Parts: sequence; C-alpha cells; structure tokens
Amino acid sequence: MGRLFYVVNLGCRVNRVESDRIQATLERRGDRVCKQANDRSAADLVIVNTCTVTGEAEKKARKAVHRALKDAPHARIVVTGCAIEINPSEFSALDPRVAVMSKADLCNLSKDAPTRVGSEYPTRVGVKIQDGCDRACTYCIVHIARGPSRSRDAEDILEEVRALASTGVHEVVITGINVGCYNDRGCSLSKLLMRIRKTAPSARIRLSSIEPDTITPELIDVIASDEGICNHLHIPIQSGSTNVLRQMARPYDRAMITELTDRIRVSIPSISFSTDIIVGFPGETDDDFAQTLSLVREVRFSKVHVFRYSRREGTPAANRSDQIPPDCITRRAHQLQCVANEVRLSEQRKRIGSVERIVVEQSGEGVTESFFPVHVDNFGKCGDIMSATLTGIDEDGIFTL
Repeated sequence: MGRLFYVVNLGCRVNRVESDRIQATLERRGDRVCKQANDRSAADLVIVNTCTVTGEAEKKARKAVHRALKDAPHARIVVTGCAIEINPSEFSALDPRVAVMSKADLCNLSKDAPTRVGSEYPTRVGVKIQDGCDRACTYCIVHIARGPSRSRDAEDILEEVRALASTGVHEVVITGINVGCYNDRGCSLSKLLMRIRKTAPSARIRLSSIEPDTITPELIDVIASDEGICNHLHIPIQSGSTNVLRQMARPYDRAMITELTDRIRVSIPSISFSTDIIVGFPGETDDDFAQTLSLVREVRFSKVHVFRYSRREGTPAANRSDQIPPDCITRRAHQLQCVANEVRLSEQRKRIGSVERIVVEQSGEGVTESFFPVHVDNFGKCGDIMSATLTGIDEDGIFTL
C-alpha cells in the first residue's frame, strides 16, 4: 500500500495545473490522496507548491509549510514551486522534516501526462503548453523563478488533450506563463489551437490568460471561426495608464489596449474580456489611477482581478523611493473593485436573453462560455456541456436559466 499524501497549492493557474499533475502522478504510482481534511494527520507526505510573485505570496508559502508541519505531524513536507527557485534555504531551514524539490524532480512534467479526471480534480482541465518568461516586468520575479520561455512539444500536447477527451473531459483550459509566445518549431498558438480542435473535436478550448501584445490577427481569426474555442479572453493589462505601463516595462500602451479590444469585438461580437490590474504601483498618481478606472469602463471588462501592489525584494520596483502608502492602495483597490462590479453587472444584463454554451461543474452550478457563473439546477450532470438561454441574474450576481 502506497503513502498517504496531499497537495497544497498556492498561486496562479499554472501552479494549479502542475499541482493536479503531481497528484495524479503520485496516485498512478500507487500513493493515496487524503480525501478528507481530517485525514491529514495520518499523511506520510505533503507537497506544498509555492508562489513567489509578491512578498505577500512568499509569506503565505511559509505559513502553508508551518501549517503542514502542524496538521501532518509525521509527514515529510516537500516544498516545490517558484519560491524555492529564489530562496531554497529559507524553506529547508524551517524544520528537519522539510525538503525542497523542483517540479522536474517530483515528476516528469513534459511527457506521459497522467489523466486528471475524477471528483478531486477540476471539471475544466488545464493543459500546460509553455513555461517561463523572457520579459522582466519591474514588479515581477517570475522570469527569474521559472527561467526563459520554453514551449512544450506540440505532439505531447495533442496526445494529452486526446487522452483527456477520450475520458469525457469537455473543456480543456490552455495554460502557461506566457501562452501567446508559444512556438514549437513553427507551430504557433493559433496553429496549435487548430490542431487541438482537429485532434479532439469533442472538447471545447479555453485560453486561461494571454498577454495583449501576443494576440495576433491570426489568433483572433481562429477564435472567431471556431465555435469550439470559447469567446472569452483573459488579458492582464495591469494598468490603464501609459505612464505606469512604461514604468512597469510592459510592452504596450493604453491606446494599444483599446485598439486591440475594439478590433476583437468587431470579429467576435459576443466576446467577453477579463483582466488583472495592479493598484498602487510606485509612483502611480491620482491621474494614473483615474485612467485605469476609465479604461475598465471603456473596454467593459466582465471581470477584474484587483491586486494591491506588494513589494517583491529582488525587483526594480521594490527599490523605488516613491512607494504608495498602504492606506492609499487600500482605498484605490476598493474604488476599482466597485467600478469593476458595476461594469460586470452591466455586461451581464446585456447577455440576458442570449443563448450560451455552459459546462456543468458541480451539481446545480456551471460556467458559461463567456466565463460567468450560472445556476443550472438539474439540467445536466457534472462535466456536461449544454446550450441554454440566460434568463436573469440573482442577488449574488449568478445567471439563472
């Protein structure tokens, strides 16, 4: 009988995919995952997959390790992920039971992917196509933690998607640190999506996140022409101020964002956009912030993930003398969230009466193609894709049928 284990995941969507893959690999080798939280005290092994994007993220990683040491008093605690790539000794020194290990050492993340299906895995299954980043945004340390951009072999990706589709997975989420720069020997992201659709036509495809300057006319055409690719794009703009974007070392400006999203809407009228925005970047003025608020309204983002700037040692932004006071960051974050909620509700109301394809995630819950939550009641079982008319929105902002 194998070891009893569980995985603690922190951070981004890519980490979630990697954590699921680690769990599936261990289960395939004969280890058993803790099904209930109260089983953790008997665990032999705990994997903590860390994030290091901000100083706060690293604090959460240390807290997670301490929590694992307490909850699983007899277990070996293996710490992996971005944080150990920056400062491994900080974690190995926490306790004799703690060991640091790269994901590559935990399991092979490039070939022979185990199938991640079942009640303990997401209904919408992520497939990682790329890792690393060639950029050096001034607030970010991920390019150091994960290294340069590397594209996964297209044939490996196709085989994984084919295997997932054969087990009944109906939505595959394409993930990576910078998926828009994917290129495997001339196979670009747009070409990869077309090949995936031919290989596994029963599975619809969703892009998890894509940098705005990597969205090509060819990619827009592919999404517009294939109903099997979700009409939703998560575009992390980070700020609506050209001045702030320049100081962040982001390779685009405000005008490019508006031109791009307008152009996409012409080709795909039903598209929805979500985004990530950092508030309180060093030197951000009231006018800079006002430009961010106006851009959210102009682009009509259906969802905004609001991040309060957190200094990350080792990045250029952390050394700046014009840090924004915490109370100002808090105030701006609240104001942005209010505007984002207002725009989101407006976008939802426009969709009432429309027909959307919905993937059923749990009993009574689902996600529309445009990435809104919806009550599906007893219309389908977990994993099914159905088409239905959106009839209203409840008090929690969830669509009803």
